[in-house]
Amino acid sequence: MITTDILIIGAGPTGLFAVFEAGLLKLKCHIIDALPQIGGQLSELYPKKPIFDIPGYPSVLAGDLVHNLMEQIKQFQPGFTLNEKAETIKKLEDGTFIVTTNKGTEHHAKAVAIAGGLGSFEPRKPIIESIEFYEDKGVEYFVKDPELFRDKKIVIAGGGDSALDWSVFLADVASEVTLVHRRNEFRGALDSVEKVQELKKQGKIRLVTPAEVTGIRGDEHVEELDIEIDGAHSTIKTDYFIPLFGLTPKLGAIAHWGLEIEKNAIKVNNALDYQTNIEGIYAIGDINTYPGKLKLILCGFHEATLMCQSVFNKLNPGKKYVLKYTTVSGVDGFDGTRKEAEKQVVKAID
Repeated sequence: MITTDILIIGAGPTGLFAVFEAGLLKLKCHIIDALPQIGGQLSELYPKKPIFDIPGYPSVLAGDLVHNLMEQIKQFQPGFTLNEKAETIKKLEDGTFIVTTNKGTEHHAKAVAIAGGLGSFEPRKPIIESIEFYEDKGVEYFVKDPELFRDKKIVIAGGGDSALDWSVFLADVASEVTLVHRRNEFRGALDSVEKVQELKKQGKIRLVTPAEVTGIRGDEHVEELDIEIDGAHSTIKTDYFIPLFGLTPKLGAIAHWGLEIEKNAIKVNNALDYQTNIEGIYAIGDINTYPGKLKLILCGFHEATLMCQSVFNKLNPGKKYVLKYTTVSGVDGFDGTRKEAEKQVVKAID
């Protein structure tokens, strides 16, 4: 049983920043996320795309923002349960919660903050006959462990950042990398496209465009793929097929937790603390809705801050928290570190 003060469901930017705000209040956090890595959409869909509306950053790459958030919160030592979905929730008589994942991992928390972005993500699967049979038998929708592909033949399908970036990365891991895309043009970051082009010239990546995977064959594991190349049919022998066509957001099991839902989002009280209709459960970031809601990262940061203040007050009735600017109070990490502004030199002038 994992125990924590605040259980955060969703490791996107809003969930990560909530760890920092909770840490300032000496509240411990643990995060659950269905994806195998932290960062949510920023890491999975567009890690190399610039974001222009983060205060203080004229432009910051999505992946860099995730990295900076992790640097900011590491002093508060959050726990992570990754590659697992929050499946069930049970409210105990003392007002605390037990949240269990689809893999049976149990979490006991004094408060729950749902920061799931647009919901749990499920891979967009290509329409190929019998593809479900080959899932975990050579068809992989995520690259969870690159070593799985060591010295193997792999085929990646897709034209976005994920397909490009993994093709580049796995070129030094797999024995053979083939990238299939239905168009000649790619919609990923320019430097990723250029890296793929360079690796193609070096013979490390085989590029097949415009083309589409239309069939899978093999007895108990993927052995070869049917490819349609500009109207012509061909086959490619491979050990793994990795279709990377993005993710589809869904509320998933959270939709059955008794929360008030409106248009696939969770209704909250934005006049106070972004609490849901169930006391002790909050929803922050893109997953919530209220009058005037804006789905911006900076709005999620604001909501996370007020949520943490509310949890502190609930867990410490009668104890007044005096808000101080971090420029004045500094930051004390759970790891024993302390960050504070340098003291000003006081000196008399003759």
